[in-house]
Amino acid sequence: MRVVPTLGTPRVTACRVPTDQPESDGTLKWDATTIVIVQIDAGGTTGIGYSYGDPAVGTYINNTLADAVAGLNAFDIPAAHRAMLHALRNDGRAGIASMAVSAVDNALWDLKARLLEVSVAQLLGQAQNSIAIYGSGGFTSYSDDRLARQLGDWAGAGIKSVKMKIGRDPQRDPERIRVARGAIGNDCGLFVDANGAFTPKQALAMAETCARFDVRWFEEPVSSDDLAGLRLLRDRGPAGMAITAGEYGYDPCYFRRMLEAGAVDVLQADATRCGGVTGFLAAARLAEAFQVPISAHCAPALHLHICAALPHAQHIEWFHDHVRLEHMLFDGAPGQDQGRVTPDASRPGFGLSIKSSEVAQAAI
Repeated sequence: MRVVPTLGTPRVTACRVPTDQPESDGTLKWDATTIVIVQIDAGGTTGIGYSYGDPAVGTYINNTLADAVAGLNAFDIPAAHRAMLHALRNDGRAGIASMAVSAVDNALWDLKARLLEVSVAQLLGQAQNSIAIYGSGGFTSYSDDRLARQLGDWAGAGIKSVKMKIGRDPQRDPERIRVARGAIGNDCGLFVDANGAFTPKQALAMAETCARFDVRWFEEPVSSDDLAGLRLLRDRGPAGMAITAGEYGYDPCYFRRMLEAGAVDVLQADATRCGGVTGFLAAARLAEAFQVPISAHCAPALHLHICAALPHAQHIEWFHDHVRLEHMLFDGAPGQDQGRVTPDASRPGFGLSIKSSEVAQAAI
């Protein structure tokens, strides 16, 4: 009789990695990235998951979620996910609590795939052999030379689209966009992300400016909570410019409201925030029902496997900070080839193994 593997108590490590230089977008500045890594054992195997967020994510896992999943069947991820949602009821689902659920859920999927000796993409069932990426950085703190070099290098490496931040200094943004377009040429797609820095009227004016440089993607032109403002940009913005948002979605209800409002041309979701693999798949099903493509926000090593299983996944974000950190802390982090990444079928789970010395050095 086969022994059912039961989950051990999650183990948490929070790491803080300084950025290679100070960074900012339209509404925030930072000089380090914090990742909360979760390891869960079952059947002599260890699953690895993580979320990007405050160290409080790890504290919440230890104090609230760990006991909810310990002892459950390692194969029954829906039961473990539901148990975590029950445990957080009085604390509210959005924010830190959902990011904590995400980290544990990601570890559970990694664990199950490892127990079955397949990749997460194979476990889910692949719809795409590889997935497109877009280079993402272009921070408002960058000099024009740094901006041009980063985006130009991505275009030169075969990445078909790149994204830059705008909104901190709207008077300077047209020149920065011109520099970016000059660096990448006319055959590479140019995306911009305002991180909610504009009012709807300001965003409309900026969209017209962006259109002069063939910008094809305007992310969070207004706050992602302003569904009417996003819909206004979709209805009145330049033709051929996608309006996108969703990275701050923490539960399916958020994504449903955004889709019902007709607020976005492409729905974004983040498996380190929206409930892990389980939550991302729920968002993807909603997007498919509304005939809207989905794109993954950040955390490329995780999203590669999830999006490879989704026929309507458009691409994943090759975010500068997270690509750098994932290669720094994990063996097996994916590399790109001519603008695409491919799951490694020879490595089970998400294909990652922890670099113990680097994680210990970065631990806080």
